[in-house]
Amino acid sequence: MANKAFRFGVVAAADGSGAKWQATARRAEELGYSTLLSPDNLNLPSPTAALAIAAAVTTTLRVGSFVLASPLRTPRAAAWEAHSLTQLTDGRFELGLGTGLPTMRQAADELGLPYGSGQDRLDQVSETIDHVRRLDGSAHTPVMIAAGGPKARRLAAAKADIVTLAGGVLTTRTEMAGYVDEIRAAAGTRADDIELSLNIFVVGEQAPPWMSRFLGGLDAKTLIERDSLTVLTGDVDAMAAELERRREELGVSYFTVNSAFVEEFAPLVARLTGK
Repeated sequence: MANKAFRFGVVAAADGSGAKWQATARRAEELGYSTLLSPDNLNLPSPTAALAIAAAVTTTLRVGSFVLASPLRTPRAAAWEAHSLTQLTDGRFELGLGTGLPTMRQAADELGLPYGSGQDRLDQVSETIDHVRRLDGSAHTPVMIAAGGPKARRLAAAKADIVTLAGGVLTTRTEMAGYVDEIRAAAGTRADDIELSLNIFVVGEQAPPWMSRFLGGLDAKTLIERDSLTVLTGDVDAMAAELERRREELGVSYFTVNSAFVEEFAPLVARLTGK
């Protein structure tokens, strides 16, 4: 498995003032992160609006959705927004797509859209990609799929440029390696072109209380004891060695981190990218 160059992203919500969000984007760029990624939630500003602002106040930073939930837009509307960002950011946009969490059923109702079955929502992801490719013409919007199940992994293998391995917080290394094998087998000749990604929730040995819902109610200590791939601990040397291990064993080269740890993670970005 060929080792790709490391790349790092920050997952941040534009939940404050415009000035605060612009500062977040500028700081991510200063620290050498590749991308600033925004979540999709009706309780937050629209990710596409937030990402347009972030791109406008930076020069090299890429921006991306993490991820647009298929129940909250029709495929054609999602593709329209994505292609617009690709065009207006001069190609600095990455389209992250997923089927959404069960809690989004109410949000879909508020928007007057059907939540649909799991297969319906996955079909919408596929249709969105097809619409984006048609709208892009000679351009190419990189597409990331958050792949948590076998069907999502097969779709990602067929159509995605980037695949975020969206296992549970206690998914073992062996299980994750199995997911990677599934994706590569399904991707066939395009397997080496796919960039694999992991999202890191906690850097260090403590997590903010509000992060509990992302961690399945588990604390950082338990995750560390269970060797969770959502946690990174130790000094810079140890953390860098762990990321290199994940790249070697799993083929993961793109790591995203919650904005709560943007400063703590920055030395790793500098170490592993030379920025």
